[in-house]
Amino acid sequence: MRRAAITPFRAGVLALVVLVVLGYFGFTKANPFSNPYELKAAFRDARNLKPRSAVRIAGVDVGQVTKVESLGEGDAAAEVTMELRDDALPIHEDARLEVRPRILLEGNFFVDLRPGSPSAGEVGDGGTIPVSQTGSSVVLPDILDLLQRDIRTDLRTLLYEFGTKGLVEGRGAAAINRTIPSLAPAYRLTAITNEALLGVDPRRDVARLLRGQQRTSAALADDPEALKDLVTDLNITAGALAREDVALAASVPALRDTLRVGQPALGAVNDALPTLRAFSREALPGVRSSLPLLEAGVPWITQARGLVQEDELKGLAAELRRAVPDLVLLNTRLIPFLGQLRPLSSCTNTVLVPFAESRIPSIETGNSRQEVRDQFGRSFVGLAGESRNNDANTPVFHVQAVAPSNLALGRIEPAGPPDPNTPPPHRPDVPCETQEAPNLTAPSGPATVLGSAP
Repeated sequence: MRRAAITPFRAGVLALVVLVVLGYFGFTKANPFSNPYELKAAFRDARNLKPRSAVRIAGVDVGQVTKVESLGEGDAAAEVTMELRDDALPIHEDARLEVRPRILLEGNFFVDLRPGSPSAGEVGDGGTIPVSQTGSSVVLPDILDLLQRDIRTDLRTLLYEFGTKGLVEGRGAAAINRTIPSLAPAYRLTAITNEALLGVDPRRDVARLLRGQQRTSAALADDPEALKDLVTDLNITAGALAREDVALAASVPALRDTLRVGQPALGAVNDALPTLRAFSREALPGVRSSLPLLEAGVPWITQARGLVQEDELKGLAAELRRAVPDLVLLNTRLIPFLGQLRPLSSCTNTVLVPFAESRIPSIETGNSRQEVRDQFGRSFVGLAGESRNNDANTPVFHVQAVAPSNLALGRIEPAGPPDPNTPPPHRPDVPCETQEAPNLTAPSGPATVLGSAP
Protein backbone atom coordinates (compact mmCIF):
# COMPACT_ATOMS: atom_id res chain seq x y z
CA MET A 1 0.00 0.00 0.00
CA ARG A 2 1.41 3.43 -0.96
CA ARG A 3 2.02 5.90 1.88
CA ALA A 4 0.18 9.19 1.53
CA ALA A 5 2.47 12.00 0.34
CA ILE A 6 3.14 14.93 2.71
CA THR A 7 1.06 17.94 1.95
CA PRO A 8 2.68 21.20 0.89
CA PHE A 9 1.39 22.89 4.06
CA ARG A 10 3.08 20.39 6.35
CA ALA A 11 6.30 20.60 4.34
CA GLY A 12 6.28 24.40 4.66
CA VAL A 13 5.64 24.29 8.41
CA LEU A 14 8.46 21.73 8.90
CA ALA A 15 10.89 23.80 6.84
CA LEU A 16 9.96 26.94 8.79
CA VAL A 17 10.61 25.19 12.13
CA VAL A 18 13.98 23.90 10.94
CA LEU A 19 14.98 27.39 9.77
CA VAL A 20 13.95 28.96 13.09
CA VAL A 21 15.93 26.36 15.06
CA LEU A 22 19.01 26.75 12.88
CA GLY A 23 18.76 30.54 13.06
CA TYR A 24 18.51 30.49 16.87
CA PHE A 25 21.54 28.28 17.32
CA GLY A 26 23.43 30.17 14.63
CA PHE A 27 22.93 33.57 16.26
CA THR A 28 23.18 32.50 19.93
CA LYS A 29 25.94 29.93 19.29
CA ALA A 30 24.32 27.77 21.94
CA ASN A 31 25.08 24.07 21.97
CA PRO A 32 22.23 22.03 23.44
CA PHE A 33 24.48 18.95 23.65
CA SER A 34 27.26 20.63 25.68
CA ASN A 35 27.57 20.69 29.49
CA PRO A 36 29.54 23.91 30.22
CA TYR A 37 31.32 24.59 33.52
CA GLU A 38 29.27 26.93 35.72
CA LEU A 39 30.82 29.38 38.21
CA LYS A 40 29.08 31.80 40.56
CA ALA A 41 30.51 34.88 42.25
CA ALA A 42 29.12 37.47 44.67
CA PHE A 43 29.88 41.16 43.95
CA ARG A 44 29.30 44.18 46.17
CA ASP A 45 28.70 46.21 43.02
CA ALA A 46 27.97 44.42 39.76
CA ARG A 47 27.85 47.75 37.85
CA ASN A 48 25.79 47.40 34.68
CA LEU A 49 26.86 43.83 34.08
CA LYS A 50 24.31 42.05 31.87
CA PRO A 51 23.77 38.47 30.69
CA ARG A 52 25.95 37.51 27.75
CA SER A 53 28.70 39.86 28.99
CA ALA A 54 32.14 38.44 28.32
CA VAL A 55 34.32 36.64 30.86
CA ARG A 56 38.03 37.08 30.12
CA ILE A 57 41.32 35.71 31.34
CA ALA A 58 44.29 37.91 30.44
CA GLY A 59 42.17 39.65 27.79
CA VAL A 60 40.99 36.41 26.10
CA ASP A 61 37.28 35.48 26.10
CA VAL A 62 36.77 32.20 27.98
CA GLY A 63 33.03 32.34 28.71
CA GLN A 64 30.04 34.58 29.28
CA VAL A 65 27.67 35.76 31.99
CA THR A 66 24.36 33.84 32.00
CA LYS A 67 22.56 35.41 34.97
CA VAL A 68 22.79 38.47 37.24
CA GLU A 69 20.64 38.24 40.38
CA SER A 70 20.35 41.19 42.76
CA LEU A 71 20.90 40.36 46.42
CA GLY A 72 18.59 43.10 47.69
CA GLU A 73 16.00 45.62 46.62
CA GLY A 74 17.80 48.67 45.24
CA ASP A 75 21.15 47.19 46.21
CA ALA A 76 24.08 47.09 43.78
CA ALA A 77 25.26 43.77 45.21
CA ALA A 78 24.50 40.80 43.01
CA GLU A 79 25.29 37.15 42.39
CA VAL A 80 26.66 36.58 38.91
CA THR A 81 26.44 33.19 37.22
CA MET A 82 28.92 32.44 34.44
CA GLU A 83 29.56 29.62 31.99
CA LEU A 84 33.20 28.92 31.18
CA ARG A 85 34.84 26.92 28.42
CA ASP A 86 37.18 24.03 29.13
CA ASP A 87 40.26 26.09 28.25
CA ALA A 88 39.52 28.37 31.25
CA LEU A 89 39.78 25.51 33.74
CA PRO A 90 40.82 24.80 36.41
CA ILE A 91 39.51 27.56 38.70
CA HIS A 92 41.21 27.56 42.11
CA GLU A 93 39.83 28.54 45.49
CA ASP A 94 41.92 31.73 45.64
CA ALA A 95 40.63 32.96 42.27
CA ARG A 96 39.74 36.66 42.01
CA LEU A 97 37.15 38.36 39.78
CA GLU A 98 36.69 42.02 38.92
CA VAL A 99 34.02 43.84 36.93
CA ARG A 100 35.78 46.15 34.49
CA PRO A 101 34.65 48.41 31.61
CA ARG A 102 35.75 47.66 28.07
CA ILE A 103 36.17 51.36 27.24
CA LEU A 104 37.21 54.36 29.32
CA LEU A 105 33.88 56.20 29.15
CA GLU A 106 31.84 53.32 30.57
CA GLY A 107 29.65 50.72 28.94
CA ASN A 108 30.24 47.12 27.87
CA PHE A 109 31.34 45.75 31.21
CA PHE A 110 33.04 42.36 31.42
CA VAL A 111 34.33 40.06 34.13
CA ASP A 112 38.11 39.88 34.48
CA LEU A 113 38.95 36.45 35.91
CA ARG A 114 42.24 35.39 37.51
CA PRO A 115 42.08 31.60 38.03
CA GLY A 116 44.30 31.58 41.16
CA SER A 117 47.42 29.67 42.15
CA PRO A 118 47.91 25.94 41.54
CA SER A 119 48.74 25.40 45.23
CA ALA A 120 45.12 26.16 46.19
CA GLY A 121 42.29 23.68 45.77
CA GLU A 122 39.99 23.67 42.76
CA VAL A 123 36.43 25.03 42.71
CA GLY A 124 33.95 22.45 41.50
CA ASP A 125 31.21 22.94 38.91
CA GLY A 126 28.59 25.29 40.33
CA GLY A 127 30.90 26.61 43.06
CA THR A 128 30.72 30.19 44.35
CA ILE A 129 33.52 32.72 44.79
CA PRO A 130 32.93 34.79 47.97
CA VAL A 131 32.58 38.56 47.92
CA SER A 132 35.98 38.95 49.63
CA GLN A 133 37.61 37.78 46.38
CA THR A 134 35.63 39.98 43.99
CA GLY A 135 35.69 43.65 43.22
CA SER A 136 34.82 46.39 40.78
CA SER A 137 37.20 48.77 39.08
CA VAL A 138 37.05 52.50 39.69
CA VAL A 139 34.96 54.22 37.04
CA LEU A 140 34.45 57.83 36.09
CA PRO A 141 31.30 58.38 38.26
CA ASP A 142 33.29 57.24 41.31
CA ILE A 143 35.90 59.89 40.59
CA LEU A 144 33.26 62.56 40.00
CA ASP A 145 31.52 61.64 43.27
CA LEU A 146 34.74 62.48 45.11
CA LEU A 147 35.09 65.84 43.41
CA GLN A 148 32.63 67.72 45.57
CA ARG A 149 32.41 71.50 45.63
CA ASP A 150 35.21 72.13 48.14
CA ILE A 151 37.54 69.62 46.47
CA ARG A 152 36.89 71.11 43.02
CA THR A 153 37.65 74.55 44.45
CA ASP A 154 40.93 73.33 45.92
CA LEU A 155 41.83 71.61 42.65
CA ARG A 156 41.06 74.76 40.67
CA THR A 157 43.21 76.80 43.06
CA LEU A 158 46.06 74.31 42.71
CA LEU A 159 45.92 74.39 38.91
CA TYR A 160 45.76 78.20 38.91
CA GLU A 161 48.69 78.56 41.29
CA PHE A 162 50.74 75.97 39.43
CA GLY A 163 49.92 77.08 35.89
CA THR A 164 49.61 80.85 36.21
CA LYS A 165 51.64 81.85 39.25
CA GLY A 166 54.22 79.09 39.12
CA LEU A 167 54.92 78.47 35.45
CA VAL A 168 54.01 81.79 33.82
CA GLU A 169 54.47 84.61 36.33
CA GLY A 170 56.88 82.83 38.64
CA ARG A 171 59.24 81.72 35.88
CA GLY A 172 58.65 78.11 36.85
CA ALA A 173 58.99 76.96 33.23
CA ALA A 174 62.49 78.48 33.06
CA ALA A 175 63.35 76.71 36.31
CA ILE A 176 62.12 73.42 34.87
CA ASN A 177 64.30 74.00 31.80
CA ARG A 178 67.30 74.58 34.04
CA THR A 179 66.67 71.29 35.84
CA ILE A 180 66.68 69.25 32.62
CA PRO A 181 70.53 68.95 32.42
CA SER A 182 70.49 67.54 35.95
CA LEU A 183 67.95 64.85 35.10
CA ALA A 184 70.45 62.60 33.29
CA PRO A 185 72.61 61.85 36.38
CA ALA A 186 69.45 61.74 38.48
CA TYR A 187 67.96 59.08 36.18
CA ARG A 188 71.25 57.17 36.26
CA LEU A 189 71.38 57.20 40.05
CA THR A 190 67.71 56.24 40.17
CA ALA A 191 68.42 53.27 37.91
CA ILE A 192 71.33 52.24 40.16
CA THR A 193 69.08 52.56 43.21
CA ASN A 194 66.32 50.49 41.61
CA GLU A 195 68.84 47.82 40.63
CA ALA A 196 70.20 47.79 44.19
CA LEU A 197 66.66 47.47 45.57
CA LEU A 198 66.31 44.20 43.64
CA GLY A 199 68.86 42.68 46.00
CA VAL A 200 71.32 39.89 45.41
CA ASP A 201 68.61 37.32 44.68
CA PRO A 202 65.53 39.11 43.24
CA ARG A 203 63.41 35.96 43.46
CA ARG A 204 63.85 35.86 47.24
CA ASP A 205 64.71 39.45 48.21
CA VAL A 206 61.64 41.00 46.55
CA ALA A 207 59.41 38.39 48.19
CA ARG A 208 60.95 39.20 51.57
CA LEU A 209 60.44 42.92 50.96
CA LEU A 210 56.80 42.35 50.07
CA ARG A 211 56.31 40.20 53.17
CA GLY A 212 57.82 42.94 55.31
CA GLN A 213 55.56 45.56 53.73
CA GLN A 214 52.57 43.27 54.25
CA ARG A 215 53.41 42.89 57.95
CA THR A 216 53.83 46.67 58.25
CA SER A 217 50.49 47.32 56.54
CA ALA A 218 48.80 44.69 58.71
CA ALA A 219 50.22 46.32 61.85
CA LEU A 220 48.92 49.73 60.74
CA ALA A 221 45.52 48.23 59.93
CA ASP A 222 45.35 46.60 63.37
CA ASP A 223 45.74 49.99 65.10
CA PRO A 224 43.57 52.58 63.30
CA GLU A 225 44.13 55.17 66.02
CA ALA A 226 47.90 55.02 65.54
CA LEU A 227 47.37 55.35 61.80
CA LYS A 228 45.22 58.43 62.37
CA ASP A 229 47.92 59.93 64.59
CA LEU A 230 50.50 59.20 61.89
CA VAL A 231 48.42 60.99 59.25
CA THR A 232 47.85 63.90 61.64
CA ASP A 233 51.58 64.17 62.35
CA LEU A 234 52.38 64.07 58.64
CA ASN A 235 49.83 66.83 58.09
CA ILE A 236 51.42 68.94 60.84
CA THR A 237 54.89 68.33 59.36
CA ALA A 238 53.73 69.28 55.88
CA GLY A 239 52.09 72.43 57.26
CA ALA A 240 55.30 73.39 59.08
CA LEU A 241 57.32 72.91 55.89
CA ALA A 242 54.80 75.00 53.95
CA ARG A 243 55.08 77.86 56.47
CA GLU A 244 58.87 77.78 56.26
CA ASP A 245 59.02 77.74 52.45
CA VAL A 246 61.70 80.43 52.34
CA ALA A 247 64.00 78.55 54.69
CA LEU A 248 63.23 75.31 52.81
CA ALA A 249 64.15 76.93 49.50
CA ALA A 250 67.41 78.17 51.05
CA SER A 251 68.24 74.69 52.34
CA VAL A 252 67.92 73.01 48.93
CA PRO A 253 71.34 74.28 47.66
CA ALA A 254 72.88 73.19 50.96
CA LEU A 255 71.32 69.77 50.44
CA ARG A 256 72.91 69.61 47.00
CA ASP A 257 76.32 70.42 48.49
CA THR A 258 75.74 67.85 51.24
CA LEU A 259 74.99 65.18 48.66
CA ARG A 260 78.09 66.14 46.69
CA VAL A 261 80.26 65.79 49.79
CA GLY A 262 78.46 62.68 51.01
CA GLN A 263 78.76 60.81 47.72
CA PRO A 264 82.42 59.73 48.35
CA ALA A 265 81.49 58.69 51.88
CA LEU A 266 78.62 56.58 50.55
CA GLY A 267 81.01 55.08 48.00
CA ALA A 268 83.42 54.15 50.80
CA VAL A 269 80.57 52.58 52.76
CA ASN A 270 79.52 50.64 49.67
CA ASP A 271 83.12 49.39 49.21
CA ALA A 272 83.21 48.31 52.85
CA LEU A 273 79.98 46.31 52.62
CA PRO A 274 81.61 43.11 51.20
CA THR A 275 84.12 43.10 54.06
CA LEU A 276 81.36 43.84 56.57
CA ARG A 277 79.23 41.07 55.08
CA ALA A 278 82.14 38.61 55.34
CA PHE A 279 82.77 39.74 58.92
CA SER A 280 79.08 39.22 59.72
CA ARG A 281 79.21 35.67 58.37
CA GLU A 282 82.39 34.93 60.32
CA ALA A 283 80.90 36.46 63.48
CA LEU A 284 77.79 34.28 63.39
CA PRO A 285 79.41 31.30 65.21
CA GLY A 286 80.68 33.65 67.91
CA VAL A 287 77.28 35.24 68.29
CA ARG A 288 75.64 31.83 68.56
CA SER A 289 78.17 30.69 71.17
CA SER A 290 77.77 33.91 73.19
CA LEU A 291 74.41 32.75 74.55
CA PRO A 292 75.92 29.84 76.57
CA LEU A 293 78.63 32.26 77.73
CA LEU A 294 76.03 34.74 78.93
CA GLU A 295 74.06 31.98 80.62
CA ALA A 296 77.22 30.87 82.44
CA GLY A 297 78.18 34.46 83.27
CA VAL A 298 74.84 35.50 84.76
CA PRO A 299 75.40 33.59 88.06
CA TRP A 300 78.88 35.18 88.38
CA ILE A 301 77.43 38.63 87.70
CA THR A 302 74.81 37.96 90.36
CA GLN A 303 77.53 37.08 92.88
CA ALA A 304 79.68 40.05 91.81
CA ARG A 305 76.72 42.38 92.25
CA GLY A 306 76.65 41.43 95.91
CA LEU A 307 80.28 42.58 96.28
CA VAL A 308 79.39 46.14 95.30
CA GLN A 309 76.46 46.48 97.65
CA GLU A 310 76.59 49.29 100.18
CA ASP A 311 77.50 47.12 103.17
CA GLU A 312 80.29 45.39 101.22
CA LEU A 313 81.63 48.59 99.68
CA LYS A 314 82.19 50.15 103.09
CA GLY A 315 84.73 47.50 104.09
CA LEU A 316 86.27 47.49 100.61
CA ALA A 317 86.65 51.28 100.68
CA ALA A 318 88.34 51.12 104.08
CA GLU A 319 90.86 48.52 102.87
CA LEU A 320 91.54 50.46 99.69
CA ARG A 321 92.07 53.65 101.69
CA ARG A 322 94.98 51.98 103.54
CA ALA A 323 96.37 50.27 100.43
CA VAL A 324 96.23 53.15 97.96
CA PRO A 325 99.19 55.17 99.44
CA ASP A 326 101.40 52.06 99.33
CA LEU A 327 100.29 51.36 95.75
CA VAL A 328 101.12 54.92 94.74
CA LEU A 329 104.58 54.63 96.36
CA LEU A 330 105.14 51.29 94.58
CA ASN A 331 104.20 52.79 91.22
CA THR A 332 106.59 55.69 91.81
CA ARG A 333 109.49 53.36 92.67
CA LEU A 334 108.71 51.10 89.72
CA ILE A 335 109.34 53.88 87.19
CA PRO A 336 113.21 53.53 87.21
CA PHE A 337 112.90 49.73 87.17
CA LEU A 338 110.50 49.82 84.22
CA GLY A 339 112.89 52.22 82.47
CA GLN A 340 115.62 49.56 82.70
CA LEU A 341 113.18 46.78 81.83
CA ARG A 342 112.33 48.33 78.48
CA PRO A 343 115.87 48.06 76.94
CA LEU A 344 116.21 44.57 78.46
CA SER A 345 112.98 43.47 76.77
CA SER A 346 114.05 45.09 73.50
CA CYS A 347 117.47 43.42 73.66
CA THR A 348 115.79 40.09 74.33
CA ASN A 349 113.46 40.46 71.34
CA THR A 350 115.99 41.81 68.83
CA VAL A 351 119.26 40.08 69.86
CA LEU A 352 118.97 37.27 72.43
CA VAL A 353 115.93 35.46 71.00
CA PRO A 354 117.22 35.50 67.37
CA PHE A 355 120.64 34.26 68.66
CA ALA A 356 118.99 31.45 70.69
CA GLU A 357 116.97 30.38 67.63
CA SER A 358 119.92 30.54 65.20
CA ARG A 359 121.30 27.22 63.92
CA ILE A 360 124.93 26.06 64.32
CA PRO A 361 126.55 24.52 61.21
CA SER A 362 128.60 21.37 61.81
CA ILE A 363 130.49 18.79 59.80
CA GLU A 364 128.69 16.06 61.78
CA THR A 365 125.58 14.90 59.94
CA GLY A 366 123.41 14.38 63.02
CA ASN A 367 124.65 17.47 64.83
CA SER A 368 124.39 20.06 62.06
CA ARG A 369 121.75 22.82 62.01
CA GLN A 370 120.96 22.46 65.72
CA GLU A 371 119.61 25.58 67.47
CA VAL A 372 121.75 27.37 70.04
CA ARG A 373 119.13 26.95 72.77
CA ASP A 374 119.25 23.14 72.33
CA GLN A 375 123.06 22.88 72.22
CA PHE A 376 123.44 25.20 75.22
CA GLY A 377 121.39 22.89 77.39
CA ARG A 378 123.27 19.80 76.20
CA SER A 379 126.61 21.33 77.26
CA PHE A 380 125.65 21.03 80.92
CA VAL A 381 125.59 17.25 80.58
CA GLY A 382 129.34 17.17 79.80
CA LEU A 383 130.20 19.71 82.50
CA ALA A 384 128.42 17.62 85.14
CA GLY A 385 130.96 14.77 84.65
CA GLU A 386 134.16 16.83 84.32
CA SER A 387 135.27 16.67 88.00
CA ARG A 388 133.99 13.21 88.79
CA ASN A 389 137.57 11.72 89.23
CA ASN A 390 139.99 12.92 91.91
CA ASP A 391 143.59 12.24 92.95
CA ALA A 392 145.44 13.15 96.14
CA ASN A 393 145.72 16.78 95.17
CA THR A 394 142.67 18.05 93.27
CA PRO A 395 139.82 16.86 91.06
CA VAL A 396 141.03 15.63 87.73
CA PHE A 397 139.73 17.31 84.57
CA HIS A 398 139.77 15.31 81.35
CA VAL A 399 140.55 17.25 78.18
CA GLN A 400 140.25 15.35 74.92
CA ALA A 401 143.19 15.88 72.61
CA VAL A 402 142.89 16.28 68.87
CA ALA A 403 144.81 14.05 66.53
CA PRO A 404 147.34 15.86 64.31
CA SER A 405 145.71 14.26 61.28
CA ASN A 406 142.48 16.08 62.09
CA LEU A 407 144.40 19.34 62.27
CA ALA A 408 145.88 18.68 58.85
CA LEU A 409 142.58 17.67 57.33
CA GLY A 410 140.62 20.51 58.89
CA ARG A 411 138.29 18.24 60.85
CA ILE A 412 138.73 20.01 64.16
CA GLU A 413 135.58 21.85 65.17
CA PRO A 414 135.42 24.71 65.80
CA ALA A 415 138.61 26.10 64.32
CA GLY A 416 140.55 28.54 66.41
CA PRO A 417 140.37 32.25 65.71
CA PRO A 418 143.11 33.74 63.54
CA ASP A 419 144.34 35.86 66.49
CA PRO A 420 143.32 34.20 69.80
CA ASN A 421 144.96 36.99 71.81
CA THR A 422 142.50 39.61 70.49
CA PRO A 423 139.01 39.27 72.05
CA PRO A 424 135.84 40.33 70.19
CA PRO A 425 135.03 44.04 70.46
CA HIS A 426 133.12 45.06 73.57
CA ARG A 427 130.99 48.23 73.34
CA PRO A 428 129.14 48.90 76.59
CA ASP A 429 128.26 52.37 75.29
CA VAL A 430 126.10 50.93 72.46
CA PRO A 431 122.60 49.73 73.41
CA CYS A 432 122.19 45.99 73.20
CA GLU A 433 119.05 46.28 71.10
CA THR A 434 121.01 47.96 68.26
CA GLN A 435 123.88 45.41 68.18
CA GLU A 436 124.10 42.47 65.79
CA ALA A 437 123.38 38.98 67.05
CA PRO A 438 126.46 36.69 67.33
CA ASN A 439 127.27 34.74 64.16
CA LEU A 440 128.28 31.13 64.87
CA THR A 441 129.09 30.24 61.26
CA ALA A 442 132.84 29.41 61.36
CA PRO A 443 135.01 29.69 58.24
CA SER A 444 135.79 26.44 56.40
CA GLY A 445 139.21 25.03 55.60
CA PRO A 446 142.11 23.26 57.35
CA ALA A 447 142.65 24.30 60.92
CA THR A 448 146.41 24.81 60.29
CA VAL A 449 145.50 27.52 57.82
CA LEU A 450 142.81 29.22 59.87
CA GLY A 451 144.85 29.27 63.08
CA SER A 452 145.44 27.16 66.17
CA ALA A 453 143.05 26.70 69.04
CA PRO A 454 144.09 28.38 72.29
